Amino acid sequence: MPQTKLLACISAGLISLTGAFVFGLRTGRAQTSNRVFEIRTYTCNEGRLPALEARFRDHTVAIFNRHGMTSIGYWIPQDAPRSQDTLIYILAHPSGEAAKQHWEEFRDDPEWKKVQADSEASGKIVNHVDSVFADPTDFSPIK
Repeated sequence: MPQTKLLACISAGLISLTGAFVFGLRTGRAQTSNRVFEIRTYTCNEGRLPALEARFRDHTVAIFNRHGMTSIGYWIPQDAPRSQDTLIYILAHPSGEAAKQHWEEFRDDPEWKKVQADSEASGKIVNHVDSVFADPTDFSPIK
């Protein structure tokens, strides 16, 4: 399956998960924890992926940690064209309410505001962000 079709299928599936999460459908999901996972996909403006990677590597992950966001992993797609402009990562939050609070605190963080402004001095980095909140299934090795 070509990379673009695979990503489209994954995106469609994640959007479906978002709907289920929003409406509270929890059938078949693990009930042992309220921890929620956030799957984020950033699409960068042309040529700006290295700047985004540097910003995450040098600043963003540490700021996430300070605000209670647990990094599960960060990925760059292998195949072009997405390998040139896409960062995918997963965060864990203790709950949906905690996720909302974490993001509010993150956006208000003075260090983040400075890092964002400095890193975008030569132009905006991120063109588009997709975010999906998901609950682990009862058979998921990560909960």
